[in-house]
Amino acid sequence: MEIGVRDLRDHLSRHLAEVRSGRSVTITDHGNPIARIVPVDRLTALEQLRKEGRIQPARKRKQTTTEPIQGGGIVSDLVDDQRR
Repeated sequence: MEIGVRDLRDHLSRHLAEVRSGRSVTITDHGNPIARIVPVDRLTALEQLRKEGRIQPARKRKQTTTEPIQGGGIVSDLVDDQRR
């Protein structure tokens, strides 16, 4: 079921009742889908893949990035220098 933002705002209780009954509601803004409200007991695609054992969580956390290097000059000149 697709509904616009205004319709969601004006009839929120009715749309939440649809979700409670097991249906998904896609929210659109000027006809473009922007969000989806789904029942809590329904697994997301990522959760389903984990459950099936097709993917697994990362073993270690992402490493922090290093401090940015301070450069001098105009960016286009720096890029031009690297192309040589």
